[in-house]
Amino acid sequence: MTAKPKKIPTFKNEDEERDFWGEHSALDYFDLSTARWMTFPNLKRTTKSISIRLPESLIDDLKVLANKMDVPYQSLIKMYLARDVAMERRAIFAQDKHLAGAEEPKEYGKSDS
Repeated sequence: MTAKPKKIPTFKNEDEERDFWGEHSALDYFDLSTARWMTFPNLKRTTKSISIRLPESLIDDLKVLANKMDVPYQSLIKMYLARDVAMERRAIFAQDKHLAGAEEPKEYGKSDS
């Protein structure tokens, strides 16, 4: 049986709140059994450039596939990454006992509408 979460104190200012959370665990103040996945549709997605080394033959194959699908090859790479990461997240979510009964995570780039 889990203990009832502690009550979060009222803070006079941000400095006091920052000091408090620097010394206390948020896990003591929230009931994770009621946690749900949230989406924030009004937030602008940010992107970050990265550099990865891929075999030239893989890049060539991606370019051929992208051409057949009429999309830029870098967009195709992002689509593949987003799909596979979403699949892994769903698999982990299904095994995560702390999130039992919580809403399933949404796929990247999908909206509620």
